[in-house]
Amino acid sequence: MKKIVFKKKPIVCLTAYNKFYAELIDEYCDLILVGDSLSMAYYGYPSTRSITIQDMIKHGKSVRQGIKKSIMVVDMPYGSYITKKQALKNAKKIIKETKCDAVKLEGGTEIQDIIKNLVDNKINVMGHIGLLPQSVKRKKDYKVKGKNNKEIKIIIDDLKSIEMVGAFSIVLEAVNLNVANKVIKESKIPIIGIGASKNCDGQILVLEDMLGLFDKVPKFVKKYMNLRSQIKNAVQKYSNEVRIKKFPSSKNIYI
Repeated sequence: MKKIVFKKKPIVCLTAYNKFYAELIDEYCDLILVGDSLSMAYYGYPSTRSITIQDMIKHGKSVRQGIKKSIMVVDMPYGSYITKKQALKNAKKIIKETKCDAVKLEGGTEIQDIIKNLVDNKINVMGHIGLLPQSVKRKKDYKVKGKNNKEIKIIIDDLKSIEMVGAFSIVLEAVNLNVANKVIKESKIPIIGIGASKNCDGQILVLEDMLGLFDKVPKFVKKYMNLRSQIKNAVQKYSNEVRIKKFPSSKNIYI
């Protein structure tokens, strides 16, 4: 695979799960992630653990159709990279079927050898440290990381281990500001923040979160519009017009 180098900073990143959203955001993004967040944001499951390789491939193939210029990254879902052999097989499958530019794995020192094996096999790998959604079993476990010395050490060790084996960038999620700034300062590769620091090399959000499709979102999300309200208003208007027989009008009927 061609080595990934970002042409400009700050790096703009968003998630997408289908061709139509990808088409809309491609012009403005540097990187589009087919995230396993689709488990919750698209399917309504309680965690990212319910999504499968085939789910990721299906959505990845759709997103690929909507991208002309952005780097496309696909999450490797929970349980798909337990061993080096399994990770390589699944990464190759994802890349072959979706034609993505890279895959993303969660974790640091514990998957260092797995990431190294992928990179050695010419696969572009994006890392993910800090809060690891695939490791969360209960909602109450979604907590900011880096609040004590033990957590700080884990984050820094994870950074160095991923960087050492050749990841091209790292997503840093839900990390204490001071720790995030320390990671940014020490890192030799781009750090993409989500609930980290404005000093990161780039930022990423779940598209549906920033569009305001959900009432409850993490603190790190800024809603740039209230799509939920707009959809409800449109459906209410449609419902009313159907009931009073205003829709369909002559404009909407074949004569």
